[in-house]
Amino acid sequence: MTEREIQLLGFEKQEEHDGDTPYHYYTYTVARGFEFISCASDEVETGEWFIEFFDSDPNIRFTKFSEAQALINLLEKRVIK
Repeated sequence: MTEREIQLLGFEKQEEHDGDTPYHYYTYTVARGFEFISCASDEVETGEWFIEFFDSDPNIRFTKFSEAQALINLLEKRVIK
């Protein structure tokens, strides 16, 4: 998936610095404790980004926009507000 597709999913950009080297990643919160995080910009290879459930063991990774979009839409529809 591309960085633009992650933005289209509604992820928020988080900017960090590792010494003098800036990098960024994206986060998306469905509900408290139920969050997604992208790879960091300095980890991207060949322009391909991915997202994972935050702090899961084992990691659950999505690389296809359509799958991530379907999952996020399904989860958002089930949130009781």
